[in-house]
Amino acid sequence: MRRWLRSLHARVTLVMAAVAAVATLVAGLVGAQLIRSAAVDQARAGLAREATALSASGSVTDLTSLRELAFGEAGRIALVAPDGTVTGAGRRLVSAGAVKKVLAGQPVSQTEIVLGIPVVVEARPLAAGGGLVLAEPVSAVAQAAGPLVARLLWALLIGFAAAVLGGAVVARWVARPLVRLAGAARRLAAGERGVAVDGAGPAEVADVSHALAGLDASLTASESRQREFLLSVSHEVRTPLTALQGYAEALADGVIPAEDVTRVGRTLSSETERLDHFVRDLLELARLEADDFRIDSAPFDAADLLHAMVDAWRGVWEPAGVAMRAEVPGPLPVVTDARRLRQLLDGLVENALRAVPRGAPVVLSGRRGDDAIVLEVRDGGPGLTDDDLDHAFERGALQRRYAGERKVGTGLGLSIAARLAGRLGAALSAGRAPEGGALFSLRVPPA
Repeated sequence: MRRWLRSLHARVTLVMAAVAAVATLVAGLVGAQLIRSAAVDQARAGLAREATALSASGSVTDLTSLRELAFGEAGRIALVAPDGTVTGAGRRLVSAGAVKKVLAGQPVSQTEIVLGIPVVVEARPLAAGGGLVLAEPVSAVAQAAGPLVARLLWALLIGFAAAVLGGAVVARWVARPLVRLAGAARRLAAGERGVAVDGAGPAEVADVSHALAGLDASLTASESRQREFLLSVSHEVRTPLTALQGYAEALADGVIPAEDVTRVGRTLSSETERLDHFVRDLLELARLEADDFRIDSAPFDAADLLHAMVDAWRGVWEPAGVAMRAEVPGPLPVVTDARRLRQLLDGLVENALRAVPRGAPVVLSGRRGDDAIVLEVRDGGPGLTDDDLDHAFERGALQRRYAGERKVGTGLGLSIAARLAGRLGAALSAGRAPEGGALFSLRVPPA
């Protein structure tokens, strides 16, 4: 019972029942009052017609004639003599004010309190002097209207029952599709995919069902990408581990000649560095996706950063026979985290140096855009196709595509660069460089 009371079905039903009860109560009170008021008005009109007719007939001289006319039997008629004496069964309902007005020749049509009782009074002066008074207690009028009030109350009770029943039906109509959606959501949370979501019901429920269907599709796509990524990670980790294990076993078994130990040591060092690089990329990607990733923004000149990078990478590009240079027309004031920006550009430079052949250029350029400082890393390597540009920043997309054809990294570098750009409030895009290779353009907020 307690669980049912917490359900939407129960709450909608109870709310509609409460609203119907309040509406029924208000309608009953207002309707009963209107019926009583109408009954009093009708009684007053009837008494007025009777009083006017009797006073105009000229035949009313005493109570005997009234009895002959079949009036006075209910004790509501009284005669006012010219001297102010009131006779008749209805004299107790006649006030001194009404007597005074009638003797002054004024008709009386009012509801007044007589002996603490509300009374409807209709009085008319007579041509022979004095007057005729017809009076009826309001309680008698209300009692006569009782059957109408009872019928009204029965009608309201039937309406209340119908409203509660309708509320229960509406609540069930609204709650049933929500229960189905909750069941579908629980199945999605449990790991089931391809869950059929019923969108029947109100438009809002249909919107929720469409959102759940979209969530299902997104989860399926995301988990598929995660599986592909894990397979790629497993492959990348397994390759250096296999080399390390093989050489380690050979060294342990003493099958490596003394003259090859140095070469084997260099191979082990290279494979270890490769594995370390891959692990560091994974850790960096995890940090970028954490909510507490810290950015320390400050104004500085990005032109100095580009020149410093050319000098910092000299030990790599000169031995490789690559022509690396900076093209900076002047100061490039920006507001961002200098260390993180350097990290991002270093990753792009590393990718470029890995791809370009001997004698090809790598260019670091910067310029002022309309609303940003544009920093570019261009190269004269093999470049990217249109499809490559569409998927350049997806994890491992280019690594899987070009493994075995050209030198590739861990497959995480461009994904890390794109996420880091987003954290810095910058925008990273890929294109084709005038040097014939790839171009990566970064738009950074200006100072």
